Amino acid sequence: MKLILAPMEGLTDPIMRDVLTHVGSFDWCVTEFIRVTDSVLPDHIYHSYCPELKNQGKTAAGTPVHVQFLGNNPEMLAANAVRAAELGAPAIDMNFGCPAKTVNRHRGGAVLLDEPEVVHELVKAVRDAVPKHISVSAKMRLGYMDRNFTLENAHAIEDAGASWLTVHARTKADGYTPPAFWDQLQPIREAIKINVIANGEIWTNADAKQCQLESGCEDLMIGRGAVTTPDLTQCIRKNTDEPLITWSELLNLQIRFLNGSYKKEMNMVGRYKQWLGMMSKHYPEAKVLWDEIKRLKKIDEVLEKLNA
Repeated sequence: MKLILAPMEGLTDPIMRDVLTHVGSFDWCVTEFIRVTDSVLPDHIYHSYCPELKNQGKTAAGTPVHVQFLGNNPEMLAANAVRAAELGAPAIDMNFGCPAKTVNRHRGGAVLLDEPEVVHELVKAVRDAVPKHISVSAKMRLGYMDRNFTLENAHAIEDAGASWLTVHARTKADGYTPPAFWDQLQPIREAIKINVIANGEIWTNADAKQCQLESGCEDLMIGRGAVTTPDLTQCIRKNTDEPLITWSELLNLQIRFLNGSYKKEMNMVGRYKQWLGMMSKHYPEAKVLWDEIKRLKKIDEVLEKLNA
């Protein structure tokens, strides 16, 4: 069983990847999508999205980081994928799942699922361009506004040479509203020969087991559940719903997060509060701490509370 940390814009950035792979047992993680339009991006953009490229493409904990691209220009996607590989990316992932209106309006992300032939062209362009030892994969939803092209897209990605396919078990129209339709992954898994990884609404070990049962997929990509419960991958591997790390250990992770590299202090404090709010669903101590730090605006003030 492989467990992967999902790419989530504004959430699983390099700092969060460092923290979660420090405690979680992920097989790999995926960057937030890098948007490609009409040029090869400068190296500093790659290093901004994936500073792990300077560490052999791995987090400090040794977890490989795959670089994800989003766009609709085959030549430029291919050229940028080549550059990412040259900089040390261990694998390339293609985003056909982003539901954001702005992204979709510019023919990026999930909207392309209404054009399976374009999906094929984009994946094939990247696969043909990068060295053979660099895996190319894709992440998609069940569809854009409906599921009319689910299997066509899966076949298009397989035929283009992708090594595996990750499927978020909802359409763009479904957004992130529960439930995730795990059972709809079974026909995909049966229709194609490459591996299918299930994604969506995996919050607990029980969810993971139910997803595997309904989808027929052994491997799982976990997003918000891993942020909310940082030891979730350990719980899944050990088949338990009981927490495996203490609140004291989790406090050390929060301190590690706040000591990460950031550009604006206020943004960092805001992101920390967002994370603490998510963890409060699972840890009563997080709710107590939230009430204590919710009005604080400086990192030193927050760290003082944590160290106390």
